[in-house]
Parts: sequence; structure tokens; C-alpha cells
Amino acid sequence: MHELIRANDPVLLSFAQSLMKDAGIHCFIADQGMSILEGSLGMLPRRLLVEDDQADRARRILIDAGLGDELREQK
Repeated sequence: MHELIRANDPVLLSFAQSLMKDAGIHCFIADQGMSILEGSLGMLPRRLLVEDDQADRARRILIDAGLGDELREQK
């Protein structure tokens, strides 16, 4: 899996996840369960992950939606 976004903002992650769903790209929000352990303070970031073969397409969709500044650096 390829990490595209790491953020504490649930609205941002929900929007990005919605964009992926609309494009037919399977994605996964990792570390959601950690908020239970931290008491829902929002200190631990969550990660938007997509399959490696969909990463370039997903990245382009997020950039086109104005989320380019939120993207993790490509490795």
C-alpha cells in the first residue's frame, strides 16, 4: 500500500476518501483505531493508503481537487 496523506483532520481524510471512492480506487484509512487509545484527542495522525498500482492516479485526483499540499512525498 502507498501512503498519500497523513493528517489529523477527519474532514480532509473523509473528503479524500470520498474522491477515491468516486474514482473507483480502493483506499484505506490506517490508524483510526489509535484515536480510541489516545482518547480521541486527534494527536495521532491517520494515513490514507491506496494500492501501489493506483497511487499515481490517486495522486492526480487529489491534486486536481486542490489537495496537492497535503500529499506525502513520493518515494
